[in-house]
Amino acid sequence: MKPNEDFLKIKVAVVQAAPILFDREASVEKACRLTREAAGQGAKLVLFPEAFIPAYPRGLSFGAVVGSRSAEGRRTWQTYWANAVDIPSPATEALAEAAQQANVYLAIGVIERDSQFSGGTLYCTLLYFSPEGKLIGKHRKLKPTASERLIWGEGDGSTLTVLDTRIGKIGGLICWENYMPLARMALYGKGVEIYLAPTADSRDSWQATMQHIALEGRCFVLGCNQYVTKSMYPPDLDGIEELASLPEEMCRGGSVIVSPMGRVLAGPLFGEEGMLFAELDMAELAQSKYDFDVAGHYARPDVFQLIINDKPLPPVNYRARDKK
Repeated sequence: MKPNEDFLKIKVAVVQAAPILFDREASVEKACRLTREAAGQGAKLVLFPEAFIPAYPRGLSFGAVVGSRSAEGRRTWQTYWANAVDIPSPATEALAEAAQQANVYLAIGVIERDSQFSGGTLYCTLLYFSPEGKLIGKHRKLKPTASERLIWGEGDGSTLTVLDTRIGKIGGLICWENYMPLARMALYGKGVEIYLAPTADSRDSWQATMQHIALEGRCFVLGCNQYVTKSMYPPDLDGIEELASLPEEMCRGGSVIVSPMGRVLAGPLFGEEGMLFAELDMAELAQSKYDFDVAGHYARPDVFQLIINDKPLPPVNYRARDKK
C-alpha cells in the first residue's frame, strides 16, 4: 500500500536581505519587490528577517547608559519611531497586496508601533499575510534581548501564533526567543509544522539551534537573517558616529532551511544578500514523529505540564459601571 499521496510538497523561500535602513516606505517597497521575485521562482511561502521594516539598529546605543539618556539618543529614537509600522496602515496594506499579487503566504519582521494605547511603545513583531491579501496573524517578541529592551516592549501570550493554512500549520519565534524552551513547547503544542525563525544572530552556533529545533519539534525550520553593511546606514542618522570602530560587514547572514530530521535543505548563506529555496515534503512530518513527538507520545504529562496564559494583557482596562 502506497503512502498517502495527499501530503503536499511546498516550495518556500527565505529572503536574506537588508531593508533601506530607517526608511519605512522604501523598505516596504523592497519587501514587495523581493516577494514578487520569490513567487516568480515558485515559492508559496516567503519569509523575511527580524525587524526588516524599518531596521534592526545594530551598533547604536540610543544614547543610554545606566542613569542617563542623551538628547542625541532621543533623536535617534524619534527617527526609529517615526519609521515604525502601525497596524493597520498603508505599509501593511502594501504588504498584503504584494502577498495577494504574488499568491503567497508572506511572513515579515517589522517594528510595530503600538497604536491602540499610548502610541509610544515599539514591538519587534512578525506579521503573517495570506495569498488573499489579508493580515492573518502576528507575533510580538516576548523578551527582547539585552539592549533591545531599551527600545522594544514585551509581547504577551496572546500572540504565540500558529496558523492553520492550506500549506500547513505555520508559526514561529523571533531570534533568542528560540532559546526559550517553554516558548518553543507552546508552538509544538499547537502542532506547528513550518517553524519560522527570523533572527539577527549570525554566529556559527545559531546553525546548531536551527537544527536542534527541527529535531526537537519534528518540524521544518526556516531561519532568516539580514545581510547588512555599515555603508547601508543613512549618513545623517543621529548617533551614526558610534559605528566608526565597527567592521564594514555588520551582519553576515546565516539563513538556512532545515528538515524535521535535522537535514539542511538550503544554506546556510553567508556574506551576501540572496534567497534560499527548498521544497518541503510534508510527508516527512509524519515520518519524523514515528519515534519522537515532543507534544505527543514522547511527552510525560504525568510529570511535566506547561500552563500558558494566552490572554491579552493590556495596560489599561476600561470597565463599564454596572447599571442598577
